[in-house]
Amino acid sequence: MHQTLLLCLSLMLAVSLLVMVGQRLRIPVPIFLVLSGLAVSLVPGIPSIDVDPELIFLIFLPPLLYEAAWFTSWKEFWRWRRIILVLAFGLVIFTAFAVAYVSSVVIPGFTLALGFLLGGIISPPDAVAATSVLKEVKVSKTAISILEGESLVNDAASLVVFRFALAAVLSGTFVWQQASVDFLLVTFLGVIIGLAVGGVFYVIHRWLPTTTRISILLTFMAPYIMYMVAEEFEASGVMAVVSGGLFLSNQSHVILNHSSRIQGTGMWATVVFALNGIVFILIGLELPAIINGLGDYSKMEAILYALLITAVVIVTRLVFVICSSYFTQFIGQYITVAQRNPGLRGPIVIGWAGMRGVVSLASALSVPLTLKHAEPFPHRNLILFITFVVILVTLVFQGLTLPLVIRWVKPKDLENHIPENEQESRIRIKLLKIALKYLQDNYADAVAENELVGNLKSRMESDLNQTKHHLDSLESDGENVTQYNKIMADIINVKRDELHRLRNIQEYDDEVIRKEEARMDLEEEKINHPIH
Repeated sequence: MHQTLLLCLSLMLAVSLLVMVGQRLRIPVPIFLVLSGLAVSLVPGIPSIDVDPELIFLIFLPPLLYEAAWFTSWKEFWRWRRIILVLAFGLVIFTAFAVAYVSSVVIPGFTLALGFLLGGIISPPDAVAATSVLKEVKVSKTAISILEGESLVNDAASLVVFRFALAAVLSGTFVWQQASVDFLLVTFLGVIIGLAVGGVFYVIHRWLPTTTRISILLTFMAPYIMYMVAEEFEASGVMAVVSGGLFLSNQSHVILNHSSRIQGTGMWATVVFALNGIVFILIGLELPAIINGLGDYSKMEAILYALLITAVVIVTRLVFVICSSYFTQFIGQYITVAQRNPGLRGPIVIGWAGMRGVVSLASALSVPLTLKHAEPFPHRNLILFITFVVILVTLVFQGLTLPLVIRWVKPKDLENHIPENEQESRIRIKLLKIALKYLQDNYADAVAENELVGNLKSRMESDLNQTKHHLDSLESDGENVTQYNKIMADIINVKRDELHRLRNIQEYDDEVIRKEEARMDLEEEKINHPIH
């Protein structure tokens, strides 16, 4: 017990230190953590670490999916729903077919069922890796929305393919018609269960006297309950967490107060940072155990097979995405689509951002050691090795070259998005106008007689005028925005220094100081472009 706790604490400390080093070297965090884990695993005397796949599926996967669903824009998800669903389901199945055919032809003794099993394992890209890399480069908002939406659903599709392929290997039979029906049933049942559990949590948040701490605790419990209930009914736990998370996120303005939202955001950011960091470093640490289990295959044979399958995965995604772009242009002549002429620049970036990660590793590790009659599971060690190489190559090679691809392709956004600072100013103007009208219509007497209410009206009018001038400046001369942000950051630093000085003065309460500090933190976060 003590050793397990010490291992967890050591991993979290290592993740924190490595992330700081990776940020200093300007290397995307997932890539640097995997390479660091790989380097540590090669050090003589380092004990081998065996990861329990159930631990990843049950402990790591629900909160990671829930957090991704919570901060996904439902509006963007719905707008690009067709391409998201095509990538999440169509591309996963297409990749599984391609991997199944190539592996069964090239690898001696590798059956079609084993090929589908391998395809289900390595078909879903990891969104955390892609978005971490994309943060370092300038890429369209549309591409990010599509990649994030795809990542929410493709895990479910790949795990269902994996489940049926594994059943086929264990039983020796596979019925396509029954598998197709079961695929749809498992997926839709997972969605229904997720929405049902989400509805229960909605009722608890909405009509019971919860506090900020209780609300945050409930949001942390929700993904685990959604996942376990769905798995208990043999449905897709992934789809349950995604659908329930999207529903509750869309209702967060109703079920959570401002304190719960602000504190919950910080809590989730920390939890997801720790979980992602541990998972990616564990991927690197798994290498010795995987290599030692190759058995009858030589390292050179295993590497060649793995690199071939990796090439199939990369090429398949690129071909599928580019063909989807052409198909969209064709079908757009007959039906309404989000974008009739997507071109090739954006699809190439989306096609290259197919890095694999945690779900592939967990699926590979969950392959049983033996069949029903206690016979060794065929080619299990080779499947593990191929999965590891696919993760390593796509994560490191594609991750490091993605910025170069973006600079070469120079993708353009499919939509003319208004800059965020202009959107914020426009929204603020609308809200202030509505608030002033409401104040004048309902509290005209109080404005005239109550000095505090009168001052409120004056402040709102002043704020409205300043916001209008600010918006005019943004629209007329965008080059001044960078200088404006720098000056604002300098002013906040000066104010923070003064606030720290006031902290030592007896007449000011710490609670007041902390509130003002939080307000400045929000201002600074706004200037530095918040993550969500």
